[in-house]
Amino acid sequence: MRIDKPPFLITVDVLIAVLGLYLLVRPTLRRTLVGFGALVAGGLIGLFLTWLLGDVLDVFGVTLTPVSRMWVAIGSAGVALAIVNLFGSRWWRKLVAVVSIPVFLIAAGAGINVDFGEYRNLNDALGVVPFGALDLHSEHGEVADSGIDDAATWRAPSSLPAKGEIGTVHIPATASGFAARTTVVYLPPAALTSNPPVLPILYAFSGQPGAPSDVFTAGRIGAVMDEFAAKHKGLAPIVVAADQLGGPNRNPMCVDSALGRSATYLLSDVPNWIKAHFRVSSDPAAWGVFGYSQGATCAVQFASGHPGIFGSALASSSELGPTLGGEKTTIAKGFGGSAAAYRAAQPSALMAAHAPYKDSLLILGVGQNDAKYTAFAQALYVDASRAGITTHLFSSPGTAHDWHTVQHTLAVGFPLIAAHMGLGS
Repeated sequence: MRIDKPPFLITVDVLIAVLGLYLLVRPTLRRTLVGFGALVAGGLIGLFLTWLLGDVLDVFGVTLTPVSRMWVAIGSAGVALAIVNLFGSRWWRKLVAVVSIPVFLIAAGAGINVDFGEYRNLNDALGVVPFGALDLHSEHGEVADSGIDDAATWRAPSSLPAKGEIGTVHIPATASGFAARTTVVYLPPAALTSNPPVLPILYAFSGQPGAPSDVFTAGRIGAVMDEFAAKHKGLAPIVVAADQLGGPNRNPMCVDSALGRSATYLLSDVPNWIKAHFRVSSDPAAWGVFGYSQGATCAVQFASGHPGIFGSALASSSELGPTLGGEKTTIAKGFGGSAAAYRAAQPSALMAAHAPYKDSLLILGVGQNDAKYTAFAQALYVDASRAGITTHLFSSPGTAHDWHTVQHTLAVGFPLIAAHMGLGS
């Protein structure tokens, strides 16, 4: 069941309207007015909580949109109205009040989800990976020095599949010992043929909290690749969504630290596995990295700090650099108390250290209504341009720090990444 589509949303909205009206209208005017007062008070409490948690304490790390604030207020108002109906009422009204509380909360959650654009169904919300084990077909490991097979040289067989395949793989943490979760991989149609060509690699990172599958379920990256492949003889990057977190609520910041050797896993274990299983190029231009939020920060870190590995990065709503929320906490937990190591790991420092870049591309995407991350993107744009990185900054109309921005960033930015990889635009 899709929880982000009109049939579900309209049903829930009608239900809360009916329940709200029933709970509001009481046998006497006085009780009705008390219910109305509870409704207003509950809504105000909800708005206060969004201000306190979102704006003052910055618990979520992002600014809540007016739509999300509205749904929190509606949910809070409904719950307050239901609670009032538990007192001085007959048993059947009490029963309706009890049942209505989860309905109001579900409705608020569904509205916020549509605003954020993350979960398609209950399986997504529960973190169930919707993909089976990947069949590698005829793929075999090879590192080519001649670049990739582009649309001009690739001859697609008549048996070319119409779409690619998505599946899970386990990438051993041989060098890092990092407790990574299952990796999700996309193979384009050309990779499913009996003689696969040399293809580019695109890392893909979710935000935090998050999981590797998020870039496929919420980000729809598989559909973007299929659409591109349909126009380019089945050619598209192999997308490798490895786990940069080690858990939904962990954040090792894509560096090696006491929090986990995330960097070694992603820069050694993962590419070694890729080279052992796929035909890839040794040219950094054929390797790119994409990410959202914390994952976008990792993308910028890797592309700016390792231009010999990654020639391009596509970053949707990146932070300025690795962070655990506060500088002191980040230095203590992520950099062993070394302020110098913390400063050296910031993309601005990495860009200055590696400048001038020979052939690097950085695409920055941000939501139009996301003032905080827009400022980050603008600062990264200046630093990257100064370092000689070809840089573009796009704003997603009417969106904020959400998966709608991710989808816009992919739609607008990926063709530029593909062209840089040699696949054409």
